[in-house]
Amino acid sequence: MESPQLLTFGETMALFMPPEYRGLEGASTLEQSFGGAESNVAIGAARLGCSVGWFGALGDDPFGRAVVKRLRGEGVDVSRARLSPDAPTGMMFRETVAGKLAVHYYRKHSAASRMRPEDLDLDYIRGSSILHVTGITTALSDSCRETVFAAVDAAKRAGVRVSFDPNLRLKLWSIEEARRVVLPLAEQADYFLPGWDELKLLYGTDDFDAVKAKLSALGAVSVVKGVGESTVVLERGEATSVPFYKADQVIDTVGAGDGFCAGFLTGLLKGLTPVEAVRIGSISGSLVVQMRGDWEAQPDWAAVESRLSDKGWVER
Repeated sequence: MESPQLLTFGETMALFMPPEYRGLEGASTLEQSFGGAESNVAIGAARLGCSVGWFGALGDDPFGRAVVKRLRGEGVDVSRARLSPDAPTGMMFRETVAGKLAVHYYRKHSAASRMRPEDLDLDYIRGSSILHVTGITTALSDSCRETVFAAVDAAKRAGVRVSFDPNLRLKLWSIEEARRVVLPLAEQADYFLPGWDELKLLYGTDDFDAVKAKLSALGAVSVVKGVGESTVVLERGEATSVPFYKADQVIDTVGAGDGFCAGFLTGLLKGLTPVEAVRIGSISGSLVVQMRGDWEAQPDWAAVESRLSDKGWVER
């Protein structure tokens, strides 16, 4: 079997949330779904027409089996996903408290946290075009961290491009520990996709010129999200600002960054330049925030393409 164009892996968890933004304490029923940065990207890219594979470890339980079935149904190759009989699928509970999103994680000792480099199908990685990884996986455990670095190393040796979204989760580790892992990974990436707020934490400064100098020293094309109302693409020392595509309404911001990644990576695989691919990512992310859910609002290519010619999107 040939490898998909785009590969990604990490932890996907069962998701439970009260209907209509109620708090968990007062809810009598919970909606069930699932979520994970990497699987969100995989679904988004598949809907946009990419050949995509997702792999990782889930519990051999109703939640893990449901994730695999749904991903397969979305057109994502899950032939390398593993259901563990010895560890559970992680869980997260989401609620809105005083107008702010709160997420409660139950992921310690999950199947995903036990991933090891030996679990990787290196030929599967070597046969792809882009490997997309996030900092979340590296924060789960030492073995997960080693697995990410092993996957990136295999990709680099085979000429597979590496996309890296730091996706800082400071509930999982301190910023000092994150720096020791995220910055070396950024040095290996072909596409580095941080948010501006993440960069300020990683580099310890809010001086854009100082951060730009740090990014320019990397070998990657850096795509910095959230610089004012734009995304800045830094390539070979040249910065290009791409304005956000405005959403008609904002319902739920969860998954917006994953929608952006899916659109950006799809653009690259369609042969677009990084700046052109960012436009696809911006449109995709803007559509995601207009519906509720981690991955449910990921758009298809027809929806994105129809907005590419939207004359209301004026670049400045």
